[in-house]
Amino acid sequence: MNPSIPVLSVNALYKQYVSVPNLRNHRHQLKSKRALAGVSLTLTPGLYGLLGPNGAGKSTLIGIITGTLAADSGEVLWCGKPARGIRFRRILGYMPQQQGLYDSYTGRRFLAYMAALKELPRKAVPAEVDRVAAAVNLSAELDKRLSAYSGGMKQRLLLASALLGDPKLLILDEPTAGLDPKERVRLRTLLAQMAADRIILVATHVVSDVETVATEVILLRAGQIVDAAPVPDLIAKYAPGHGLEDVYLAVFGEGDGK
Repeated sequence: MNPSIPVLSVNALYKQYVSVPNLRNHRHQLKSKRALAGVSLTLTPGLYGLLGPNGAGKSTLIGIITGTLAADSGEVLWCGKPARGIRFRRILGYMPQQQGLYDSYTGRRFLAYMAALKELPRKAVPAEVDRVAAAVNLSAELDKRLSAYSGGMKQRLLLASALLGDPKLLILDEPTAGLDPKERVRLRTLLAQMAADRIILVATHVVSDVETVATEVILLRAGQIVDAAPVPDLIAKYAPGHGLEDVYLAVFGEGDGK
């Protein structure tokens, strides 16, 4: 496999959660919920939308790819090698759906701290912080304390931290939460430009975030991939003459996936 061409392979991932019963009530039994049931994907450079209702397994899949969760079985490979360790973390940019932020930090200090965790060369950090801040339109806010940031500004700061080090694999979990319409458009444009030479996986409930820019959309329900194809193909198959939102409704209906 050519290491210069990014390839993410997800092979037969299974994950089940088991709830612990109330030990005071002996009639309670262990309960389990299947989160992933044999998910397999191969992604090459492009932008991929990951769509599915609540409980579909999106966050579990992302957690396993990024290494924050362990799979019960299956594997994740980056360019044919196990996706773990510092080498993988250096090419990975991850924006979680929620992350605690230190309100006493300034935006600049937070990004410098995240750059240190990613082991970026110290001399390169100031310029890299300026670069990612400019990419998300936060340059003028970098020296403010995070306690003064709005929800949308914090969201953009998390995105900037994911961009540190120019990662070849970028995974974003609900990246537009809290963003105003102008910033949503800005983000879509940025991601579309970046997708030419890297893999970008965007998990979202907002269909419009990926409809016009996705190379392919992955539909996930109850821990299994229902379909994965370019947007025009999905529309032709599930909602001829309509849009991706109609595809979503046709595939998932009104249920929450739990």
